[in-house]
Amino acid sequence: MITVNPDGKIMVRRCLVTLRPFRLFVLGIGFFTLCFLMTSLGGQFSARRLGDSPFTIRTEVPGGPESRGALRKMSDLLELMVKRMDLLARLENSSELHRTASAAHLAADRLTPGASLIERIQAIAQNVSDIAVKVDQILRHSLILHSKVSEGRRDQCEAPSDPKFPDCSGKVEWMRARWTSDPCYAFFGVDGTECSFLTYLSEVEWFCPPLPWRNQTAARTAPKSLPRVQAVFRSNLSHLLELMGSGKESLIFMKKRTRRFTAQWTKAAKYLAQKLGDTRRDQKQILVHIGFLTEESGDVFSPRVLKGGPLGEMVQWADILAALYVLGHSLRITVSLKELQSNLGVPPGRGNCPLTVPLPFDLIYTDYHGLQQMKQHMGLSFKKYRCRIRVIDTFGTEPAYNHEEYATLHGYRTNWGYWNLNPKQFMTMFPHTPDNSFMGFVSEELNETEKQLIKDGKAGNMAVVYGKEASIWKGKEKFLAILNKYMEIHGTVYYESQRPPEVPAFVKNHGLLPQPEFQQLLRKAKLFIGFGFPYEGPAPLEAIANGCIFLQSRFSPPHSSLNHEFFRGKPTSREVFSQHPYAENFIGKPHVWTVDYNNSDEFETAIKAIMNTQVDPYLPYEYTCAGMMERINAYIQHQDFCAGPSPIPPGVSTAQSPFVLAPNATHLEWAQNISSVPGAWPPTHSLRAWLAAPGRACTDACLDHGLICEPSFFPFLNSQDAFLKLQVPCDSTEWEMHHLYPAFAQPGQECYLQKEPLLFSCAGASTKYQRLCPCRDFRKGQVALCQGCL
Repeated sequence: MITVNPDGKIMVRRCLVTLRPFRLFVLGIGFFTLCFLMTSLGGQFSARRLGDSPFTIRTEVPGGPESRGALRKMSDLLELMVKRMDLLARLENSSELHRTASAAHLAADRLTPGASLIERIQAIAQNVSDIAVKVDQILRHSLILHSKVSEGRRDQCEAPSDPKFPDCSGKVEWMRARWTSDPCYAFFGVDGTECSFLTYLSEVEWFCPPLPWRNQTAARTAPKSLPRVQAVFRSNLSHLLELMGSGKESLIFMKKRTRRFTAQWTKAAKYLAQKLGDTRRDQKQILVHIGFLTEESGDVFSPRVLKGGPLGEMVQWADILAALYVLGHSLRITVSLKELQSNLGVPPGRGNCPLTVPLPFDLIYTDYHGLQQMKQHMGLSFKKYRCRIRVIDTFGTEPAYNHEEYATLHGYRTNWGYWNLNPKQFMTMFPHTPDNSFMGFVSEELNETEKQLIKDGKAGNMAVVYGKEASIWKGKEKFLAILNKYMEIHGTVYYESQRPPEVPAFVKNHGLLPQPEFQQLLRKAKLFIGFGFPYEGPAPLEAIANGCIFLQSRFSPPHSSLNHEFFRGKPTSREVFSQHPYAENFIGKPHVWTVDYNNSDEFETAIKAIMNTQVDPYLPYEYTCAGMMERINAYIQHQDFCAGPSPIPPGVSTAQSPFVLAPNATHLEWAQNISSVPGAWPPTHSLRAWLAAPGRACTDACLDHGLICEPSFFPFLNSQDAFLKLQVPCDSTEWEMHHLYPAFAQPGQECYLQKEPLLFSCAGASTKYQRLCPCRDFRKGQVALCQGCL
């Protein structure tokens, strides 16, 4: 318990009486004046602190420690005054009971405490006055020094004439006129002065040389990279489901799919861990931005998930997320532009400036919508980091459409191409375009017991039609009537209240089914029949995996961007000869039948043959969880598009040719006594090279020999030596930019070599040329990987 002398209380009260009310008012005004003075001085000092702006010319302030000490002293005195005033106020409130104390005693001590307090305040005021004079002197001296330094460096803030930086002066001119066009420039310290322009263009961007008087160590020091962590397979996918978020029907669908496949991903992880053994796998920092689900792109898919809309893209994205996560990589998932900007470190403004920090991700998986969003908001950083981007591209992008200048000059420019990426950065749903990387998706894999149960439960006369939208059924009455003579027909067409009129009465329509129920329907059916659309979806593979035979239409002439509205504008000239070319070419009979639907006799004959054909459930390895993870893991560990291509320059010949003519003199092989090129993937010893027939694309020429075209081998063939070894007579050799080169032209005996590495292309053909085609072998059930690629 604290005791207070009654005399002291009375003395304090008398002090307050002496000061009240006018003197207390003056004291308050004085106190706030002191606080304001301190704030003002502190602001002036903080404006002079080193490193506040990356463009401030750094000067030391003389007397800095002295001024700071004086300010600290003033602060201490003010703090003491505040504490005393607070104590006085509290004591006054607690002394009301003692107002009857002796008047003589009060009179004797009236002046002493008041005079002491006033003297202390006067001392503080004098101290502050002295400090203000001293600070004013310091600031005047600092301004004089700053003026002299700026005057001495004025000539150093002129755009230099450096041949290594030819664009510097032009960029400075642009900054003079447009630096206020985007707030991001001010964010990086640009203030309209020449020095700020040059500092920005040399340290934030890279168009001007570093200024000699700048602290180059601070400007160029990059943050230390964290030590690499080894990736470890995961079996629990609950955290992935949290990362995927919610709120959209598309995300709900993807999460349901991931949950349903959890056991298969876990089983595949164990299998692949044993297969890869002790192979070290670095954990990658990966950003996954699903651009087509952002509100800014329109997100047309989410509202249609429950109305029969296309699900193929969401199936693929769900499987990509699961594969990356189970492989042990660190993921960030974004489905909004705001999240994307936050994760990339986009500065405030309109997207003209680079990122505020080095890109924290080793890889970015996105789609064409996300690619456009990143280009709009990353400024020059997009060009710097685009080699880390992987674009999920269902139908593929051919090199002729990808190269901006070439596409513009030769009529290949579309709304989706001209990105100047390495074509292998585009990742497709099916392996139809060897110029791109095959990403794929997964279908449900059955064990032997499940396969036998399906075979025993099959209805021999049941067919399911491929098509959830009523428009697909329009005009198909003729086919359905023939099919109805032999089979009971089932549909899964979406409708809200009334049965769609496009669906005949003899068809049993189940409406739109959830995926598990749709799988059960496929397990009972004998036939899964397509009517030509949609193209290349996942459903036919799911049907074949559940023991169905897939019947599809042959297109004559083939569908392409030249004659079909669906493909118009897509960055590919690929000709599609059936609804599902992968099923036709890589699976085939007895699981896949491709017939001319315009020929009723051929169609009916196929139905009769299918009725008498027995098949087991079948799923290619590359569409299993293990197959997809094996493929993605190989890409992550071996594909490096930031290193850049290194073709043999024109006029340079190697000391020893790596090629030998095969014993049958039909093609070239990599010489056994020549080791593979270090870092090349696929390994160069798997290379086989053919001269294609006139009008034949390399994609088809390699398939003719049971091989796959491998565009990464083009640089090794792009030389006169390859033509000489194939005994091709070249009367002349030209280096040009053309997506069909290297090639041989008759008549004229002219050989053409490729000048632009981004235009090496397996796709494309002309009757004028015989193309020089690089081919490779592939693993059974895994067309994306060669025999020695793991």
